[in-house]
Amino acid sequence: MGDQPIFFDEMKRADGTARPPYADYCEWLDTVKLSDLRKKSREAEIFFRRTGITFNVYGQKDADERLIPFDLVPRIIDGKEWRLLVRGIEQRVRAINAFLHDIYHRQEIIRAGRIPEHLIAQNEAFLPQMIGVTPPGGVYTHIVGTDLVRTGANEFFVLEDNARTPSGVSYMLENRETMLKMFPELFSRIKVQPISNYPSLLRRSLGKCAPDRCTGSPTVAVLTPGLHNSAYFEHAFLADQMGAELVEGHDLRVVDGRVAMRTTQGYQPVDVLYRRIDDEYIDPLNFNRQSLLGVPGIMDVYRSGGITLANAPGTGIADDKAIYSYMPDIVEFYTGQTSILKNVPTHRCAEPDALKYVLENLDELVVKEVHGSGGYGMLVGPAASKRELAAFRAKLEANPSNYIAQPTLALSTVPVLARDGLAPRHVDLRPYVLVSPDSIDITPGGLTRVAMKAGSLVVNSSQGGGTKDTWVLEE
Repeated sequence: MGDQPIFFDEMKRADGTARPPYADYCEWLDTVKLSDLRKKSREAEIFFRRTGITFNVYGQKDADERLIPFDLVPRIIDGKEWRLLVRGIEQRVRAINAFLHDIYHRQEIIRAGRIPEHLIAQNEAFLPQMIGVTPPGGVYTHIVGTDLVRTGANEFFVLEDNARTPSGVSYMLENRETMLKMFPELFSRIKVQPISNYPSLLRRSLGKCAPDRCTGSPTVAVLTPGLHNSAYFEHAFLADQMGAELVEGHDLRVVDGRVAMRTTQGYQPVDVLYRRIDDEYIDPLNFNRQSLLGVPGIMDVYRSGGITLANAPGTGIADDKAIYSYMPDIVEFYTGQTSILKNVPTHRCAEPDALKYVLENLDELVVKEVHGSGGYGMLVGPAASKRELAAFRAKLEANPSNYIAQPTLALSTVPVLARDGLAPRHVDLRPYVLVSPDSIDITPGGLTRVAMKAGSLVVNSSQGGGTKDTWVLEE
């Protein structure tokens, strides 16, 4: 047998003693019976069912709506560690906004030879309709979800930058709400930074990005594709928590050069639209003519400065996985600093030497689609069968530019409540970032996603992953 990989356990050292962030929690845990934890876990599940915290799974007839698994062992991060992450995330988000402004205007990064022109020009996420357009306040990515993984003490990597429409923030908020109900004594014992102000921060941040035509208090609305969307619960939840209207495309129309929503008093102008609809469906006149989800003419209003769309159309190119491999260059180019947060080493399969290496080492690598998300269309080489490897090899050879490959990282683990007691499972972290013209707010913690299957590295809910509450300790 070969050597088993050693994973960084965030809760305990190799000798079984608690790491400092978990010291108080482990002391409490030693006084709790396993049967009581199981009872609390069942109570949490009932709470989630009653609240309707579900997500849809596409392409599976027997399971279109599921309860997301919730694990009640929190993931705890030290206040100093968090400060380092905040600095790195802020730097990265500023660079992404500068990059988006540049590629839709002067394209200086291409002229400087730091990024190949074809990666932008031939990228389906690049929107020619955004060339020359500056969003209100110069903000492209109003809400960002930066996916981080950990491999050791103070060793964090950015796995991807979700700059289009990052989801999952409702789970972060509901996880905390559930934990507060289940374990009030823990929160009086351990000083955890609060996150309940996220909806009010989101509302304020979006309001600061209102267009110049806005007079008075900005009207904010959330645009949803509707009830059958996988994240509909979140759309409705955030609209309710922000005190904003939840609208669908048919509730909106262009009136006198503004986008207006239907109300009992007639059509009223909307200043900021937090849209949870992909670019191609947002305007049938400018993009997909078949779209029934969008608003005809909304892009014309947007280009003339009549409305703010959050996030801006065309931001998807910043979280494209081929562009991701250039993020250290992008950060350095726009900030003049070395990237604080590291990238995972990435092989661009479009490049012949990289493709050769990937094909020769397919069983050791993780291969992802350039535009993929949600854990779909990826190969985890070490866990794949010979048949799966052969099928993916054929895909790579047929369309190499559609893929990137990365080494399999030794992701850190946090215990979950399993059948036989506490057992380690791999986790990632998605902190949520709110960007306005004058500030960047990062919620302390974010959504910890956890692979519920032993040994699995795939944490996406669509692939059977669950979530945990994330505690950032007060310093």
